[in-house]
Formats: sequence, structure tokens, C-alpha cells
Amino acid sequence: MASTLFTKMLMSHCLIHSSSFLTHQPRILSSLFTKRLFCIQAVPVPAYTFQTIKTTGWVPCMASSSVGRRATYSTQSVSTSEPVVSVDWLYDNLKMPDIKVLDASWYMPDEQRNPIQEYQVAHIPGALFFDVDGIADRATKLPHMLPSEEAFAAAVSALGIENKDDLIVYDGKGLFSAARVWWMFRVFGHDRIWVLDGGLPRWRASGYDVESSASSDAILKASAASEAIEKVYKGQTVGPVKFQTKFQPHLVWTIDQVKKNIEDKTHQHIDARSKPRFDGAAPEPRKGIRSGHVPCSKCIPFAQLLDSSQTLLPKDELKKRFDQEGISLDSPVVAACGTGVTACILALGLHRLGKSDVAVYDGSWTEWGGQSDTPVETS
Repeated sequence: MASTLFTKMLMSHCLIHSSSFLTHQPRILSSLFTKRLFCIQAVPVPAYTFQTIKTTGWVPCMASSSVGRRATYSTQSVSTSEPVVSVDWLYDNLKMPDIKVLDASWYMPDEQRNPIQEYQVAHIPGALFFDVDGIADRATKLPHMLPSEEAFAAAVSALGIENKDDLIVYDGKGLFSAARVWWMFRVFGHDRIWVLDGGLPRWRASGYDVESSASSDAILKASAASEAIEKVYKGQTVGPVKFQTKFQPHLVWTIDQVKKNIEDKTHQHIDARSKPRFDGAAPEPRKGIRSGHVPCSKCIPFAQLLDSSQTLLPKDELKKRFDQEGISLDSPVVAACGTGVTACILALGLHRLGKSDVAVYDGSWTEWGGQSDTPVETS
């Protein structure tokens, strides 16, 4: 699996540069393994230090504005009660030693987009690639299910991530799969993680430079993470593990818990899929999956929590969306979707409203609708 990932990244790098590869093969191969192209536009930045920065609370995300004005803040000033940071904030803090940036791009199968190749073409300078499909449970056929504690710790350790790190995660759509990785780290006890509001599209639209490379460091770390996961599930010894997990079981639900909730109704069940899919009027994108929804669940399509630039809505507008569906912030919530990705956007929105204990049904509709004995309702 690890060698396959390495090969894919190498091949896509060659395809990207196919026009000059044959005539400059030695130079390209040399740069592939030894050179990282790093460019970030020069902007006057006030000389703040950790000693002079006040850590008095959350600095609200602001819309990107003209490049030239900058006010730098320590990550310690960012509260974990606010789940996103702005692109301006990340630009100001990108070179802080305690920050690691993750590209967690993932796309629906019918989009036919390759996140690894897109990462190589353009990513935020210094970002690591987090493979949503790769850092997953290898003991199930369900897509990108949460891995075991041991497997997750081994994979993120191979990426060079430690418990002391502050993580900023983004994706190529704006705000999509990054929320899944935000949730994953929180499930394993790492709360100091934030989603980049608007993701890579907002970053580029704000005029900030991107890195275009297939550096040996990025490739080897992504490959090592995949190899570490595989070794854990095969019972083999992995390398040094520097990331320690602390599992938070209340943040992840199984199919048995969802079945029990239909009877007990302890949690409000919300579904992030589109209304036609929820109603059973549109087919599921994956073959063999029934259409419809879990009995007693309510539909809040994830797109309703985002504005036109794919950034998270402000608190008052978010609350309106949940109020419209009768969702009470005073009662427990479990979120679901197709495969456990966009459900995390609902959890992200509720987190902004102060509800940090939202559970995600990991198997979601792919698991529920794929079984013949689970009750299904249509509208």
C-alpha cells in the first residue's frame, strides 16, 4: 500500500511535468527527491514575538482583505471553542514553530479528482498530506472508517505530528473533508486543531502563494503513514510513536447505537445529505445502497451551513438553520451523512454554537442503507 502511494505520487509528478520530462529527466528526478520549491510573497509583518503577544482570548476570523496589513497572534490566543481560523490568520502564523498544516482534500468518487495529484500541483507552503482514505480502518470494506487508536497514533507519528502541535487542516473545496480530519483528531483526544475557513480556494483568492512540488519529505511521510497503518492491522511492529491518543467514545457512534436511539430517542439525529437523497427521491452515489433515511432523523444539508465562498456561517445564521429543523442545542445530537465526512461539517457548525459534544455516526448511510435489516423511511 505504501509503495503504491509513493508510485502514484511519483507518476502524477511526472505527468504534471510531462512536457519537459523527457528532455530534462535527470534534473526533474533530482528535484523530486532533493528540492522543495517554496515561495511566499514578501509582506511587511510587525515584529511580534510569543513574549509580546497577549493571549487574552479568541481573535475572530475576519474576511480576507488586501495584503499589506498584518497583525500576528500566537496560536495560544485561539480558543478551541472556535473551530475555524481565517486565511489571514494562517498567513500571519504560518511560520510559527508550533503549527503544522494538513492538506486533507478528499472528493466524491463521481468528481474524478485526485487529491494527491492536486496536492502536488498546489498546496499551502509546508503543508503535509493527510490521506483520508488511507488513514482509515483496514479491517472493514466501508470507506474511510475511523482507524484504531494504535493505527491512528502510528500514522500521524509517521507524518511527524506530536501532541504538542497546533494543527490547521484544509481541503481543496473550501470546507468539506477538512472537517472530517478535525473530528478524527478530536476523537483521539487532540483538541488543538482548527479548520481553515474557505480552505485552499480562499487562500488562493486572497493572493497568498502556494507551493508546487513533490518533495521527498512530503512523499516519504505520506508513504510512511500508509505503511504504518498497514503494519498495525497486520500485527507488525511500527516505528517510534510520538503521538499519544486519548479516545473520546462519546464523539463516535456505531450502528448499534443508532438502532437503539430509534427506540430510546436520547439523541436528535441529523443527516447532512441532500434533501432528495434523504427523501429517497435521488439514488445514492454508491451502488447497492438503498435510498431514504433513518427513522426519526432530520435533514440539514451540510451546504446550508456554508456561504457562497464555502466558509462557515456566523453564529446567528447557523442557529437559524438548526432552529428551522427544530434542533435544540440543549439536547444531545448525533450527526450522519453518506460516509461520515459531511456529518462532521454539522458537528463543526454546532461546535461554533458552543455544542462540542456532537457524536458522528461513522458508518453513516453507506453502512445503514447497505444492510437489508435496517429500517428505512422515505418522504
